[in-house]
Amino acid sequence: MKVLITGGDGQLGRTLFETMKTSYEVLRLPKEKLDITTEQNVEEVIKRFCPKYVFHTAAYTAVDQCEIDQAKAFQVNSLGALNIAKACKKIGSKMIYISSDYVFDGMKMTPYGETDNPNPKSIYGLSKWLGEELVLKTLVESYVVRTSWLYGHGGKNFVNTMVKFAASKKEVKVVSDQVGSPTYVNDLVDVLVKLIQKPYGIYHVSNDGQCSWYQFAKTIYEYVGTDSNLVQPITTEEYSAPAKRPAFSLLNLTKLDSNDISKPRYWNDALREYLIKEGLDD
Repeated sequence: MKVLITGGDGQLGRTLFETMKTSYEVLRLPKEKLDITTEQNVEEVIKRFCPKYVFHTAAYTAVDQCEIDQAKAFQVNSLGALNIAKACKKIGSKMIYISSDYVFDGMKMTPYGETDNPNPKSIYGLSKWLGEELVLKTLVESYVVRTSWLYGHGGKNFVNTMVKFAASKKEVKVVSDQVGSPTYVNDLVDVLVKLIQKPYGIYHVSNDGQCSWYQFAKTIYEYVGTDSNLVQPITTEEYSAPAKRPAFSLLNLTKLDSNDISKPRYWNDALREYLIKEGLDD
């Protein structure tokens, strides 16, 4: 059975490849080999390989930069997803589109379910939501998977940044009034592999539990053996980033249970395993 992975050089694409290559014939394409913003290129590549499943992990994820380069955000995250969906429809492939908790405005104080109405506050969130809508309206045989605060091995992410700061005993200021759940790429991939046997639609996947970015950073410092008091809390207003983030973006995971998929473990357990695998746990 053939599987194609877009964004193959990213932390999610690489982990998907390593997990699926023993059971599937997997083609992992970095952006240099698949320009998702060019419809003809997408159609040619997908038609030639003819996969049963396309995991669309390619995305423009620089949240603040999306506010500046808005055209690129929509070209990649929205039109790129549409191009994949149209190509899949032509040959009867199934598509898995990776979306984000940033499609929500953060005004709700209970976990967001799959049927809650998106209301993104940033260009990044808006471009991902538009991508969702285009995929779902174009291809019935599709999955939209919203995840949050993703980190994995070999990628540029919050955990790796904090680990570097902790190694140099650096004091950092981290936002304390944005709450969600970190997601370990390995745990997300475990769910994705099971999900393709389930009904199509929108699914929320993250590690269980919740924390603020500040609590997340303090835990990283603690786990690698650095004084967690070096992590100081600041407000979103003090941080003053170009893109607005949701203050609360915790995802409700009950749809996984109702489809006989165990929800991922608590975020701090996943974080500890990640750090152990990286040789960083104290």
